[in-house]
Amino acid sequence: MSQNMPSGQASANATINQKIIAFEVVKDEVATPEQENVPSVQEDAASELTMERVHENLDRPERLLGSTYKIKTPVSPHALYITINDVLLNQDTEFEQRHPYEIFINSKNMDHFMWVVALTRVISAVFRKGGDVIFMVEELKAVFDPKGGYFKKGGRYMPSLVAEIGYAIEDHLQTIGLLDGDQLDEGQRELLAAKRAEYEQRSSVTDTTDAGDFPAGAQLCTKCNVKAAILMDGCYTCLNCAESKCG
Repeated sequence: MSQNMPSGQASANATINQKIIAFEVVKDEVATPEQENVPSVQEDAASELTMERVHENLDRPERLLGSTYKIKTPVSPHALYITINDVLLNQDTEFEQRHPYEIFINSKNMDHFMWVVALTRVISAVFRKGGDVIFMVEELKAVFDPKGGYFKKGGRYMPSLVAEIGYAIEDHLQTIGLLDGDQLDEGQRELLAAKRAEYEQRSSVTDTTDAGDFPAGAQLCTKCNVKAAILMDGCYTCLNCAESKCG
């Protein structure tokens, strides 16, 4: 009888007649709504790879976003104008970011022409190199003039003209979001305002012409380089950055 059966049916009967050793129920995998909304690691990695970044081979765009900063110092009768141009990366995406691309420094004073040109070329090269450019701010701010620095309007001490260029670059990086600013919270501002009022009441200081926005008797703060440190209860406290030796 088995000779007349189709080959497929005979094969099926032979399989059923054998002893079953093990079995497994296979179900179609259905992703839950939570799993569908979670991006995969591969998608995140792909997004990182497709992001535009500054590098040496990046072609200069025909149009850049620029900001100009004016520096007026007591060491020169002419102002210094610093222009920093930014390239816009990943435009119209969640990763959109401005990154400095080049810098120009201009002034009527030609006494510093040679080192100013050299400095602009070096800084621009660092910008176009890509990566972290924040380190350069601290390097420039740490340059001291052997002839001595100067005080700006408002009581801030500048150790050199190069350092002031560093402060201008720092201001720009904070503006475009590459560097966080040291901002005082509301509680700190209220505390400093109370200390200032108490100090002026005790010392009867009303003339702030020499110190800018801070009491005339204020000392130079070693942290922020501003003449804003006042002596209160045997301890110097800075009215600009809240630095205090007493904690």
